[in-house]
Amino acid sequence: MNLQFSVVTPSFRQGRFIERTIQSVLCQEVDDMEYMICDGGSEDETISILNKYNSQLRWISEPDQGQSDAINKGIAMTTGEIIAWINSDDIYYPGTFKIVKQVFENNSDVQVIYGNANWIDEFDKIIQPFPTEPWNYQRLKETCYVCQPAVFFRRTLVEKLGNLDISLNYCMDYELWLRYGEHHKFKYITHTFAGSRMYSSNKTLGSRLVAHREITDMFQNKFRRIPDSWLLGYALVKVEETTNLNRFNDSQLKDFSKALIQTTLLEYKTKKKFISPLIIAKMVFWWFFPKLSWFRRTKWPNAESNN
Repeated sequence: MNLQFSVVTPSFRQGRFIERTIQSVLCQEVDDMEYMICDGGSEDETISILNKYNSQLRWISEPDQGQSDAINKGIAMTTGEIIAWINSDDIYYPGTFKIVKQVFENNSDVQVIYGNANWIDEFDKIIQPFPTEPWNYQRLKETCYVCQPAVFFRRTLVEKLGNLDISLNYCMDYELWLRYGEHHKFKYITHTFAGSRMYSSNKTLGSRLVAHREITDMFQNKFRRIPDSWLLGYALVKVEETTNLNRFNDSQLKDFSKALIQTTLLEYKTKKKFISPLIIAKMVFWWFFPKLSWFRRTKWPNAESNN
């Protein structure tokens, strides 16, 4: 059985990166592939770049309702059995599609495949590996360990379980994995498929607080329960974003711990969520042993450093 890939890229004002994305798609070693780029009406160099590849891909440039809407458009305008969605600042690594295709062809019951990925900087240099984990649906509710450009899924899932939720601006991929994963086990491949770009002005690093809030709201609206890990994560980001306190500065650590405890209590009250004895014990630990606490060890990807 020869499976066709439908690759979709949503785009808006990413002229400095999109050609690298395009080239990473076109260099894949598969015979049957269609590539659709849905641009939101960019006024930078994007259109001139897209025109260079008219014979190798299709594209549109028109106003849309955001990234999710653009992706949904692209999926609707393609017909391939295997859907690959990559944003206009990310890249695939060579040989990725060949591996994915072989796994799908040899496992007709597999609906979703995901692999490893790297966080990369503006110059494609590796910042650090994305913290991918083996498949576990309950664990997925606690943390999003699946990197979006390293995911491939069958079109039949879209037909049965729906497309991206266009009301979401930051966690649309995470919500989709949770929705699909509730019904199907994802297959994890220990191969590095993609590079997910991190830089100061991108959505992930530039809007951490808003993104975390959207995740907690998404869980409350769709699952009627916010996992403790996401509420604690939101409180941590909120303290970092709204105070001048540095959790890695020993002289500020006690004040940071106090602010985090206060913010955590406020968030549980706001969300009307029961504070379990375990969470209370955690906060007591933060106060007495801040240097050993979870928030001291947690580090976000930093686009200014490489390893």
